[in-house]
Amino acid sequence: MIVELLQKIILTSLDILNGASVWLIISFVLAGLLHNVISPDRLQRMLGNRKISTLAKATVSGMLLPICSCGVIPLGLGLFYSGAYLGPTLAFMTATPIINPAAVLLAYGFLGPQIATIYLVTGFAVPMLIGIVANVLAGPELRAPGLEDRVELVGLESPEQVTLAQKLKAGLHWGILDMGVSVSKYVILGMLLAGLIIVIVPPAFIQQYLGNPGLISVAGIAVLGAIMYVCAVGHIPFIAALIASGAAPGLAITFLMTGAATNLPELISMYKLIGRRAVLIYSSVLISASFLVGYMTNLFLLPGFTPFFDLSKSRQTVGLANNLTIATSDPLSYFCSAIVILLGLYAFWPGIKKVLLKERVA
Repeated sequence: MIVELLQKIILTSLDILNGASVWLIISFVLAGLLHNVISPDRLQRMLGNRKISTLAKATVSGMLLPICSCGVIPLGLGLFYSGAYLGPTLAFMTATPIINPAAVLLAYGFLGPQIATIYLVTGFAVPMLIGIVANVLAGPELRAPGLEDRVELVGLESPEQVTLAQKLKAGLHWGILDMGVSVSKYVILGMLLAGLIIVIVPPAFIQQYLGNPGLISVAGIAVLGAIMYVCAVGHIPFIAALIASGAAPGLAITFLMTGAATNLPELISMYKLIGRRAVLIYSSVLISASFLVGYMTNLFLLPGFTPFFDLSKSRQTVGLANNLTIATSDPLSYFCSAIVILLGLYAFWPGIKKVLLKERVA
């Protein structure tokens, strides 16, 4: 019984990891290149301040990238450890998984212009709000420590003496063997916890809860979405079916906001690599704002909402959205998952080695 349960948890966790692993590897590479190729002075001018315009740049940049909430972890942390302030970092990490061109097209095609417009506006406003709160309430974590020693940390000499090839090589080394190892450790822990939750609380039960208008609570959906691993693009048709069956329209926005922008691997990584206050700001503002928008949508914005679902238009939208979505093959996903697991095991190896040595001595 226990062996079967563990097997289900591991297989479910691997399935979740396969959906995010390609983006994780891409983000490790991009984070490393960003860390070394862009000079600290330039990044400081772009994202190393508390300006509203800086938050807007970070939010819009995130809205244009089709990356899930797991894939954005190393990219956001790469920004932070390269000189971005906490506010722009959290704004970018919130906007990226919530809104992207494919998600917007699917929202207009499946949910209709009313819900989709609220979703689009909220997808911009909430990351901005999180960024503002982070800039105001952040303590020492407003800026990553040790930025002045960044060149020495990645094994380079004086910046004037380094070639572009050396920067790229050192950046990839930092992105994969430093950031990648650190993030993969917490991603594996988060994936195992997510797998445990899904096995204990099966998706059929969750779908039954979400699909029963009598049981739906916007506050409950906000918390549920924050725990689940949700891809905005993949869940929009599912949300449209729930709305068509009688669920309140605020449900769509609340679930897509909290579900797409939060998951356990992301929160654990943020807690370990930035700090507790960053997680509290991120999760509390996101859940509260998503609940408020969902509640206002039901009560004030769309009180007499009529479900929108035009199959012919939706098919056209799906085709266009598919052109904007990068599909990955199963072998590539498995290969990238193996890399993430190996990086995580490499991070855990010192602890495992100590345990083995103690047992050998005993």
